[in-house]
Amino acid sequence: MIGLILGTSEGKKIVSLLNEFTDDLFISTATAYGGQLLEKYKYKILNSKPLDVNGMIHAINTNNIHILIDASHPYAVEVTKNAIEASRVCRIQYVRYERPSIIDKYINSKNIIIVNSYKDLYKYLINIRGNILNTTGSRNIEKILDMNLPNRIIHRVLPSSNVIEKLYKLGIRTEDIIAIKGPVSYELNYAFIKEYKVVAVLMKDSGIQGGTEEKINAILDCGAYAFVIARKNIQYDTQHDKVFSCERTLVEYINKKFRT
Repeated sequence: MIGLILGTSEGKKIVSLLNEFTDDLFISTATAYGGQLLEKYKYKILNSKPLDVNGMIHAINTNNIHILIDASHPYAVEVTKNAIEASRVCRIQYVRYERPSIIDKYINSKNIIIVNSYKDLYKYLINIRGNILNTTGSRNIEKILDMNLPNRIIHRVLPSSNVIEKLYKLGIRTEDIIAIKGPVSYELNYAFIKEYKVVAVLMKDSGIQGGTEEKINAILDCGAYAFVIARKNIQYDTQHDKVFSCERTLVEYINKKFRT
């Protein structure tokens, strides 16, 4: 059986390509919503709850998984570390789909500031005068709120009842919430920035698939600043791990392994 940890839109494409030759798949997503997005695909087992390293090891051993594909989000660092560790413990092949970064093409722009942590981000934001649009996701909102900035901060989040309830419990006002499923177009990014009179946008380097290019172009055209939380570097074992940035190339590799 092939195991998959999914957390990106490309995960569906990987499953679709795998389905051309097998449905012997164990799929794990972090949420029930992620599982719902896979309803039209073929697989044997679907887990829609987060797995820690012990949960991954149990799933591998219980389902006789011999290859583990990690297509989690590039910022889900703990998930990737757990997947690598579980693969080591179970002595199976670890295969990573890593969404390509595009931030380097903007690195010379004075309006694009790359920071390595939220602590570093704070050092910049204390000098910002004006409204801030936070698009780093609901899991990071406490880090922003803990900065106690005087600015109005608008949070763009998924339109999930759990997420909205969390924001209300944190004291965030309805008028400071944009609930929409991304990625969104250049035009909509531009409109949000203009409508809310945003001078700085907090974001991740989520690649082309995550709408990073449209977002940055809108920010630059509005004359705002983009503060990009940098990705963490993952140390892969180059002798044993396989890392791909193309879904089809990854599946071609799996197909060869599957047939041997």
